[in-house]
Amino acid sequence: MLEKKRGERMGETGKFAVIGGLAGLANGLFGTGGGLFLVPLLTRWAGLEEKEALATSVAVVCALSPVSAAVYGANGALQLQAAWPYLIGGAAGGLVAGRVFARVPAELLRKAFGALLLYGGIRAVMGG
Repeated sequence: MLEKKRGERMGETGKFAVIGGLAGLANGLFGTGGGLFLVPLLTRWAGLEEKEALATSVAVVCALSPVSAAVYGANGALQLQAAWPYLIGGAAGGLVAGRVFARVPAELLRKAFGALLLYGGIRAVMGG
């Protein structure tokens, strides 16, 4: 039954291309944010469960990020020296979160994701 469910999801290639395109645009324009589009659209359009959508979003953004970084680098905007401390801390945080992920209820993840979006939106609008 799982194979049938996945097969049905994969039949809507156009929707998935739109989702990927929005994620790529967000990643390229804002340096991140693919998950902003990916998580809600993967749950609604692709029918993934919330935790599947979060994990899938990480995989997609992981593939998009080197492309965006290469374009930023080609345009002279990438400061790799400044990025190293964040890369090291981010890798450590990702390892911890990846191990804890299975034990965190999906509802809590959804609320935390929403709160993070709200916080980021308020900061962006208020100019801080």
